[in-house]
Amino acid sequence: MTDRERLAGYVDVWWQAVHDFLDLLEQVPAEEWHTPTDLAGWDVHDVAAHIAHLEAVLAGADEETVDVGEPPHVRSPMGLYTEQGVVARRGRTPDELINEIREAATARHTALLADPPNDASARPERIFGVVPWDWERLLRNRPVDLWMHEQDVRRAVDLPGGMDSAGARHTASYLAESLGVVLAKRVGAPAGTTAVLEVGGQPAVAYVVDDDGRGRRLPDLPADPTVRLRLEREAFAVLAGGRREPDPGSVEVTGDEALGRQLLASFAVTP
Repeated sequence: MTDRERLAGYVDVWWQAVHDFLDLLEQVPAEEWHTPTDLAGWDVHDVAAHIAHLEAVLAGADEETVDVGEPPHVRSPMGLYTEQGVVARRGRTPDELINEIREAATARHTALLADPPNDASARPERIFGVVPWDWERLLRNRPVDLWMHEQDVRRAVDLPGGMDSAGARHTASYLAESLGVVLAKRVGAPAGTTAVLEVGGQPAVAYVVDDDGRGRRLPDLPADPTVRLRLEREAFAVLAGGRREPDPGSVEVTGDEALGRQLLASFAVTP
């Protein structure tokens, strides 16, 4: 597969994730837009404002600089940047946020179709927060952001769904690739340790800690791994997203249970 084909696939998943997110927002009753989410300091309105902010910037809107004070949930320069977009939209109505997302994403989708990127390692001309991302990382991350925040809203307002969408499958597959780093670097498992991760409906992935202390993906699943983790997709989303503890019964550990618990405690890999 060429870079152009792979990047176009990411665009397709992102575009579907945009529609899924907008469809959800249009179902949220007006009185529930200020329901707190699992994200510290953010309610449903803030989550929608965050998506509106990033999609608007990527579509060419001017950057916004506002005083956000010192909110306790902001712990990084990127967090400060995203908080500005949220605070700048605090006075906007739900319809205004929905329309901003729709208009910005439509403009960007049109531009990406008219002039599709063909070099995954090249840096996009327009990106948010001056992050040093290439086309591969930018386009691969956008469906993750959309789907994770769709699920934040769904949990907040008790509208479950979207667990088998293109965005859901993309996100679970992408985040599962973090297993090697978690196993080798965060947990510090010794060389030769193997781990298998099964997320509901996804092909299982396996990693081994090599002699250099790195987590290397295995082409085949080991018959008897050191530890095996089985999670439902929603459980994996809240775990890898650092949202909250998975629901009881949604996680199964076999093999080295102590190692498995260490992996689960260290798997919050999204910012």
